[in-house]
Amino acid sequence: MNRKKIVVSDELRAAWPQFIGGAVMATFTNNAYSDGLWHEIHECEADLRGRLTTDTLKHVGSIEATRRAYRACGKDPNRYRPSSEQLVRRILQGKPLYQIDTCVDLVNLASMRSGYSIGGFDADRIKGDTLTLGIGREGEPYEGIGRGVLNIAGLPVYRDAIGGIGTPTSDHERTKLSLATTTLLALVNGYDGDADAVARCQDDIVALLRAYTLCSEWETWRY
Repeated sequence: MNRKKIVVSDELRAAWPQFIGGAVMATFTNNAYSDGLWHEIHECEADLRGRLTTDTLKHVGSIEATRRAYRACGKDPNRYRPSSEQLVRRILQGKPLYQIDTCVDLVNLASMRSGYSIGGFDADRIKGDTLTLGIGREGEPYEGIGRGVLNIAGLPVYRDAIGGIGTPTSDHERTKLSLATTTLLALVNGYDGDADAVARCQDDIVALLRAYTLCSEWETWRY
């Protein structure tokens, strides 16, 4: 398991200096579905419906901070919602959560619990040993998972050696998780600057991996 170096660019720091990122890297065996995990997901859904509405959702601290960071970087968060907001909004609208595979599903659960947008990547598909978090440029090519071509100008974006792989709105098709994935890199985007909350989210991801996949090795760090 080769740990990736993650660099926050000067342009991102200038736009949003309080950013704190949390990484989880793990070796595991994925599976298609977990009853136990989905029991936890349904409990989370019930909790969210009891506490939030589609009007109050945007004022959740971690989500609100991400929306503000979007504006600071040059993107309208009402047109390009953070993925955490998308997930919870779907639940509050009475729609079922997409079931993909256990690794994707547990990353989604950690995102809903924390309000953080979490990038989930197949680490073996990342090119090079460094990811740099910057801001998307006009005309920069990007294919969002299940979304087709995505205009990432003004969005925070992680880039590997050949281009963008992740934004808080959508990750890229090129590095997406699948049943064949054996090494996960999950990136918790703490635009609220709350180091303790980011750490709790990292711990949640590790606990879910250990509970619902065959997870043999893991490492966490902040950047």
